[in-house]
Amino acid sequence: MKRITLPIGILLIGAMLASCTSQPDENLPASGEAEATAQLAASPTPTTLDNNENTTETTQPAETEAPVSKEETAKAPLYRMSEAYRFVPIVEGAESKVVLLTFDDGPKDEAVLTSILDTLDKHKAKAIFFVNGYRIKQNPELLKLIKKREQTIGNHSWDHINLKEESKAVVEKQIGDVQSDIDALIGQKPLFFRPPYGSGGAVVKETAKNHGMLYMTWSNGSLDWDKTAKDKPEVVIKNVLEQLHPGANILMHELQWTADALEELLTALESKGYGFIDPATIELIR
Repeated sequence: MKRITLPIGILLIGAMLASCTSQPDENLPASGEAEATAQLAASPTPTTLDNNENTTETTQPAETEAPVSKEETAKAPLYRMSEAYRFVPIVEGAESKVVLLTFDDGPKDEAVLTSILDTLDKHKAKAIFFVNGYRIKQNPELLKLIKKREQTIGNHSWDHINLKEESKAVVEKQIGDVQSDIDALIGQKPLFFRPPYGSGGAVVKETAKNHGMLYMTWSNGSLDWDKTAKDKPEVVIKNVLEQLHPGANILMHELQWTADALEELLTALESKGYGFIDPATIELIR
């Protein structure tokens, strides 16, 4: 009996010892396959490995860095406004033969506005629509239409008065109320300001800046507001082309004859090699 139980006891003890020694000592560093297994087990998300030794190094940046880089590039300013309200490229590769399209004194007429928006879309062009406060109060749905069509909205004061002749308090109200009302309607405040009649001054410029806006007038006036151009699209086109220059800041209005002129005007600009500045690519701080 002793010859039988002694080997069994030894075997049982041996098995227990083998079981204990098969677990890694938590005080000792893992190595080789054990280390890789421990790392994979500790990973918060499943990981797929292939035969490429550099799989982790090459795929991880593509998953985390590419979207950030793309977003930063999209937001990077390409153009800076000069003291003469013209635009110049500030990064290598940005086209210099470009113009900024702007439309003042709206929104007031759905048919005219829609015609302008349709023509802009056809030419893949962006523009700034400088709106008045009293008009957006009358036509809030048209302001939302401009936003829906992915065009830029600018501040053109509440009442379209000569701000240069007004007190600081009046200037603040004329500008600030438009900012607040536009924000309430579309959830975004304008980043560009144009004074009525192009008439500003130190107080007006400072107020616009305090509201986070770039102050501008224009460098190319279509004169579409003048009686010589009324109901004459060809005159609007002629006026713009005669003043054309790289980086031109073109002033137009929400008028029927301007809408009628726009298709031919944009086609003429493109035929001369000009492109259209996206307001989103304009540097805001001067």
